[in-house]
Amino acid sequence: MPEKTISFYDLSCKTIEGDDFYFSSIKGKKVLIVNVASKCGFTPQYEGLEKLYREYRESGFVILGFPSNDFLNQESGSEQEIKAFCQLTYGVSFPIMSKVRVRGDSKHPVYQWLTSKDLNGTLSSRVKWNFQKYMINQEGQLVGFIAPKESPNCKKILDFLKS
Repeated sequence: MPEKTISFYDLSCKTIEGDDFYFSSIKGKKVLIVNVASKCGFTPQYEGLEKLYREYRESGFVILGFPSNDFLNQESGSEQEIKAFCQLTYGVSFPIMSKVRVRGDSKHPVYQWLTSKDLNGTLSSRVKWNFQKYMINQEGQLVGFIAPKESPNCKKILDFLKS
């Protein structure tokens, strides 16, 4: 039996500090969800993500970073170590969530929604590596994703933010 489409705003998760984070709290904002890792060749993208966040947050934009250790043990640290790394190395001020699984049978419900057309109503995908970026519009609709190798300031993301 196919799964039922659910609203992005019905999702929730835990922040890296362990607090509940309800997606309904960001209703009406454009969202970029990124699975992040501290020891990846793409880790320097934190710098571009932070720059993007600082430039567009006042216009209703938020980035949610989801640390994941699903790819070659590239996020093996504790949540305290991840938080310190993000803040001290890249000055990250956008919300970082608790470490999650982004693929496999035990993937987090947020990533189940992001990767299943049956749940998000738009498209199915597979998280290929760290720093895959998912774009959600102000109405809570998934509008697409960006490959891990693509820069946070690539044309597709900038067009999304300016639309």
